Amino acid sequence: MCVPSGSSISRLPVCSQRTGSRGKMNAPPAFESFLLFEGEKKISISKDTKVPNACLFTLNKEDHTLGNIIRAQLLKDPQVLFAGYKVPHPLEHKIVIRVQTTPDYSPQEAFTNAITDLISELSLLEERFRVAIKDKQEGIE
Repeated sequence: MCVPSGSSISRLPVCSQRTGSRGKMNAPPAFESFLLFEGEKKISISKDTKVPNACLFTLNKEDHTLGNIIRAQLLKDPQVLFAGYKVPHPLEHKIVIRVQTTPDYSPQEAFTNAITDLISELSLLEERFRVAIKDKQEGIE
Protein backbone atom coordinates (compact mmCIF):
# COMPACT_ATOMS: atom_id res chain seq x y z
CA MET A 1 0.00 0.00 0.00
CA CYS A 2 1.42 3.37 -0.96
CA VAL A 3 0.87 6.49 1.11
CA PRO A 4 1.67 10.01 -0.11
CA SER A 5 4.69 11.50 1.64
CA GLY A 6 3.73 13.80 4.48
CA SER A 7 0.75 11.62 5.40
CA SER A 8 -0.21 11.32 9.04
CA ILE A 9 -0.04 7.52 8.82
CA SER A 10 3.58 6.91 9.74
CA ARG A 11 3.51 3.10 9.97
CA LEU A 12 2.90 2.55 6.26
CA PRO A 13 5.70 2.66 3.67
CA VAL A 14 6.07 5.68 1.44
CA CYS A 15 6.45 5.00 -2.29
CA SER A 16 5.81 6.75 -5.56
CA GLN A 17 2.83 5.93 -7.75
CA ARG A 18 5.06 4.93 -10.66
CA THR A 19 7.19 2.41 -8.76
CA GLY A 20 4.58 1.04 -6.39
CA SER A 21 5.18 -2.47 -5.05
CA ARG A 22 2.02 -4.23 -6.17
CA GLY A 23 1.35 -7.84 -6.97
CA LYS A 24 4.12 -9.91 -5.38
CA MET A 25 3.81 -8.86 -1.78
CA ASN A 26 2.29 -12.13 -0.51
CA ALA A 27 3.90 -14.47 -3.04
CA PRO A 28 6.12 -17.21 -1.59
CA PRO A 29 9.80 -17.31 -2.60
CA ALA A 30 10.28 -18.68 -6.14
CA PHE A 31 12.39 -21.67 -5.04
CA GLU A 32 9.43 -23.03 -3.07
CA SER A 33 7.70 -23.81 -6.37
CA PHE A 34 10.15 -26.53 -7.39
CA LEU A 35 12.46 -27.61 -4.53
CA LEU A 36 11.27 -30.35 -2.19
CA PHE A 37 11.89 -29.63 1.46
CA GLU A 38 13.54 -32.19 3.72
CA GLY A 39 11.14 -35.06 4.38
CA GLU A 40 8.67 -33.89 1.73
CA LYS A 41 7.53 -36.57 -0.71
CA LYS A 42 7.14 -35.92 -4.43
CA ILE A 43 3.96 -38.00 -4.65
CA SER A 44 1.45 -39.33 -2.16
CA ILE A 45 -1.44 -41.69 -2.85
CA SER A 46 -4.72 -41.98 -0.97
CA LYS A 47 -7.90 -43.95 -1.60
CA ASP A 48 -10.91 -41.95 -2.73
CA THR A 49 -13.74 -43.18 -0.51
CA LYS A 50 -16.46 -41.34 -2.44
CA VAL A 51 -16.41 -43.65 -5.48
CA PRO A 52 -15.35 -47.28 -5.99
CA ASN A 53 -11.92 -48.16 -7.38
CA ALA A 54 -10.53 -44.62 -7.26
CA CYS A 55 -7.42 -42.93 -5.88
CA LEU A 56 -6.10 -39.43 -5.34
CA PHE A 57 -2.50 -38.79 -6.38
CA THR A 58 -0.99 -35.63 -4.89
CA LEU A 59 2.11 -34.38 -6.72
CA ASN A 60 4.14 -31.79 -4.83
CA LYS A 61 5.94 -28.95 -6.62
CA GLU A 62 4.01 -29.43 -9.87
CA ASP A 63 1.45 -27.35 -11.75
CA HIS A 64 -1.09 -27.40 -14.60
CA THR A 65 1.53 -28.43 -17.17
CA LEU A 66 2.11 -31.88 -15.71
CA GLY A 67 -1.45 -32.26 -14.43
CA ASN A 68 -2.98 -31.76 -17.85
CA ILE A 69 -0.48 -34.04 -19.62
CA ILE A 70 -1.04 -36.89 -17.15
CA ARG A 71 -4.82 -36.45 -17.25
CA ALA A 72 -4.83 -36.59 -21.05
CA GLN A 73 -2.65 -39.71 -21.06
CA LEU A 74 -4.87 -41.42 -18.46
CA LEU A 75 -7.96 -40.73 -20.56
CA LYS A 76 -6.41 -42.59 -23.51
CA ASP A 77 -6.67 -45.81 -21.47
CA PRO A 78 -10.07 -47.49 -22.07
CA GLN A 79 -10.06 -48.95 -18.54
CA VAL A 80 -9.90 -45.50 -16.96
CA LEU A 81 -13.44 -44.32 -16.20
CA PHE A 82 -12.48 -40.88 -14.90
CA ALA A 83 -9.31 -38.81 -14.74
CA GLY A 84 -9.15 -35.21 -13.63
CA TYR A 85 -6.86 -32.88 -11.75
CA LYS A 86 -7.02 -29.70 -9.72
CA VAL A 87 -4.67 -27.20 -8.17
CA PRO A 88 -6.02 -26.76 -4.62
CA HIS A 89 -4.75 -23.17 -4.27
CA PRO A 90 -2.73 -20.88 -6.58
CA LEU A 91 -0.05 -20.32 -3.94
CA GLU A 92 0.32 -24.03 -3.16
CA HIS A 93 2.60 -25.74 -5.64
CA LYS A 94 0.85 -29.08 -5.91
CA ILE A 95 -1.73 -30.85 -8.01
CA VAL A 96 -4.24 -33.52 -7.07
CA ILE A 97 -5.08 -36.08 -9.75
CA ARG A 98 -8.20 -38.21 -9.28
CA VAL A 99 -8.32 -41.53 -11.16
CA GLN A 100 -11.20 -44.02 -11.28
CA THR A 101 -10.82 -47.30 -13.14
CA THR A 102 -12.78 -50.44 -13.93
CA PRO A 103 -12.94 -53.02 -11.10
CA ASP A 104 -10.31 -55.31 -12.66
CA TYR A 105 -7.70 -52.53 -13.07
CA SER A 106 -6.19 -50.55 -10.20
CA PRO A 107 -5.81 -46.76 -10.32
CA GLN A 108 -2.15 -47.16 -9.30
CA GLU A 109 -1.56 -49.44 -12.30
CA ALA A 110 -3.28 -46.95 -14.62
CA PHE A 111 -1.18 -44.08 -13.24
CA THR A 112 2.06 -46.06 -13.59
CA ASN A 113 1.19 -47.07 -17.16
CA ALA A 114 0.34 -43.47 -18.07
CA ILE A 115 3.67 -42.20 -16.70
CA THR A 116 5.60 -44.97 -18.50
CA ASP A 117 3.84 -44.16 -21.79
CA LEU A 118 4.53 -40.44 -21.36
CA ILE A 119 8.23 -41.09 -20.75
CA SER A 120 8.37 -43.15 -23.96
CA GLU A 121 6.53 -40.51 -25.99
CA LEU A 122 8.69 -37.67 -24.67
CA SER A 123 11.89 -39.64 -25.28
CA LEU A 124 10.82 -40.18 -28.88
CA LEU A 125 10.00 -36.47 -29.21
CA GLU A 126 13.42 -35.53 -27.84
CA GLU A 127 15.17 -37.91 -30.25
CA ARG A 128 13.25 -36.55 -33.25
CA PHE A 129 13.97 -32.99 -32.14
CA ARG A 130 17.72 -33.68 -31.89
CA VAL A 131 17.71 -35.26 -35.36
CA ALA A 132 15.83 -32.27 -36.80
CA ILE A 133 18.33 -29.84 -35.25
CA LYS A 134 21.25 -31.87 -36.59
CA ASP A 135 19.70 -31.99 -40.08
CA LYS A 136 19.06 -28.25 -39.99
CA GLN A 137 22.64 -27.48 -38.89
CA GLU A 138 24.10 -29.71 -41.60
CA GLY A 139 21.92 -28.00 -44.20
CA ILE A 140 23.14 -24.55 -43.14
CA GLU A 141 26.87 -25.37 -43.13
